[in-house]
Amino acid sequence: MTPLVLLSGMNCTADLWTGCGFDDAVTPVLDVPAMDAQVERLLESLPDRFLLGGLSLGAIVAMAMILRAPERVAGLFLVSTNAKAPTAAQRAGWDDWLRQLDAGVSPVDLQGGLLPMLLSASAVRPDLVARTLAMGEETGAEVLHMQLRLQGTRVDLLPQLPAVTAPTLVVSGAQDAICPPSFHTEIADAIPGAELVTLDGGHLLPLEQPEAFGEVVGAWRSRLDR
Repeated sequence: MTPLVLLSGMNCTADLWTGCGFDDAVTPVLDVPAMDAQVERLLESLPDRFLLGGLSLGAIVAMAMILRAPERVAGLFLVSTNAKAPTAAQRAGWDDWLRQLDAGVSPVDLQGGLLPMLLSASAVRPDLVARTLAMGEETGAEVLHMQLRLQGTRVDLLPQLPAVTAPTLVVSGAQDAICPPSFHTEIADAIPGAELVTLDGGHLLPLEQPEAFGEVVGAWRSRLDR
């Protein structure tokens, strides 16, 4: 079976994928503050060829990876993400988080303020809230600082995506307040032959819908392995 590599979103950990059926996956941490250097670090440490998936910032890094080294990626899946360049409002928000981190605000507190954007209204359950906050605590201030700086080095990847030839699955949450379904339609339209699936859920879709999400990605993975 082709190795599976999963890249989690900003201020998230591998717990994002718990219950999805990906217990064999490699789950590197994003901790380099520049996109090109982060991609190089990952390519140096990963198997020669692998399936690659990511959520949010993790999916943005995944897109940069396949564009840099297409021969290494046997298949790609992208979740809750955006291929466009950051907006001025996004950059201002990341700068504000950096200032708050430097002032001693914890990643948990920052994560807590973002909960309505991360989880859909139907998923604001005590267990999912606790796991979402715990991911911020596990990430820690140093890594989050690196991820915020990494965000600032993003570029517009959308015009480059037609060069992707690997089988690609794009999954969106119908209630995603950060990366709405239209972002995913843009990505799927840009990548030749990409499959687009929308599930009921918010930004942290694998956390909210592990069984449905795992079934969709698991079926895609099985088709590629056959």
